[in-house]
Amino acid sequence: MRQYTGFASTKETNRRFKFLIEEGQTGLSVAFDLPTQLGYDSDNSKAEGEVGKVGVPISTVEDMHSLFYAIKLKRVSTSMTINATAPILFAMYLSVGKSQQCSYNELRGTTQNDILKEYVARNTFILPPLPALRLAVDVIEFCASNARMWHPISISGYHIREAGANAVQELAYAFANAKEYVNACIQRGLHVDYFAPHLSFFFACQNDFFEEIAKFRAARRIWAHLMRDEFHAANPDSMKLRFHTQTSGETLTAQQPMNNIVRVTIQALAAVIGGTQSLHTNSLDEALSLPTEEAVKLAIRTQQLIAYESGVVKTVDPAGGSYYVEYLTSQIEKNVLKELSRIKRMGGSVKAIQNGYIQSKIRESAYEHQMDVESGVKKVIGVNMFVEDESTDIRLQKIRVSDIHKQIIRVRRFKHRRDRVRVEKSLERTRRALDSNENVMPSLLDAVRSKATIGEISDVFRELFGEYRPSVLF
Repeated sequence: MRQYTGFASTKETNRRFKFLIEEGQTGLSVAFDLPTQLGYDSDNSKAEGEVGKVGVPISTVEDMHSLFYAIKLKRVSTSMTINATAPILFAMYLSVGKSQQCSYNELRGTTQNDILKEYVARNTFILPPLPALRLAVDVIEFCASNARMWHPISISGYHIREAGANAVQELAYAFANAKEYVNACIQRGLHVDYFAPHLSFFFACQNDFFEEIAKFRAARRIWAHLMRDEFHAANPDSMKLRFHTQTSGETLTAQQPMNNIVRVTIQALAAVIGGTQSLHTNSLDEALSLPTEEAVKLAIRTQQLIAYESGVVKTVDPAGGSYYVEYLTSQIEKNVLKELSRIKRMGGSVKAIQNGYIQSKIRESAYEHQMDVESGVKKVIGVNMFVEDESTDIRLQKIRVSDIHKQIIRVRRFKHRRDRVRVEKSLERTRRALDSNENVMPSLLDAVRSKATIGEISDVFRELFGEYRPSVLF
């Protein structure tokens, strides 16, 4: 049971973490602000206006220590939604673990680290696709040898779905990206059964109850067949689909926000019946702001009611055998495999991203959805049905300006206190590792220990590989 959390400052986010743990959350899930996702320190002029707004700001290893203050990393599983800067944030997390006398192999959790979906859905990329893919594989390779309880990647259909894709496209494009990661790892010299058991996925769950259940059931079949038949995995653990689900933020409405409680419950129930191993339930106010403490508490209670009172956890695959669910499962599987074949003929998902195919298909689907809402073909309560002329009087989460100013000052003071010569030497080691195609993780661990910041390390990435700008806008 996870709730995606991060806002304002490390101190505020740490307080929210502890509140959620006390309320029964069983895994932490960290949201980072946009500057952190894009490799800018909080005191960078390009970060102005975005520090702490949609996640917690992390510029330094000191920030990471503050984020997990008085939280025993041995006792929690931590998921970090971070992609372009995932290797750096992971190195900082490992550093915190080491300070708590945790070996790397004792740490449990996940780095999202799925950079390919950034080019088609979220756009928080820094580098061109191929060097970015190389960094993602570095994390997978490092974890396979050094952090065996850590999931080094969470291949995401969620953001693809939230960008406008339908259920079939969500699975097809996520699995197309997954195939790229698997192939890249094999080309690196890793045996499929050595790293595949540590791969994980992240899917959305929207309102069509039976379609979503069928989607998850189809996903498990597709992944098992891909690993066995295409990549020749022999270990049954390599064929298991480990996935986290988040209820759909895109389906929430600012109109009549209390209705979102019902939407989230329907979605969460579908995810559980579909077999998810990890779940985040959105809060009722997330179409208006980051969730308040009261709203996020109700969201975690929704999971607990399903788990402890509904009875649906008494059996595995409770919808199995339903004619309609079995039919939908087979139809989704067939259509996903058809789209995967199309992408394979293009040369894989990197090629399909570079030529704009995936982006254009997602945008077409998003446009069709919006037209259906505006025409009334797709019913949305409070938007095109049962509309009320009302003002929203629920309490909203506010970000204090003082928290942002304090973060910027902390980063500046951190930089002033450091041994600058040691920092430069560590950055040069990182530069050499990237130049020589060796795994970058050991040099990143040295860099964060030497107090290099996320912005400084990201600047080394930019210097060597350049910043990616799509050649064609879709």
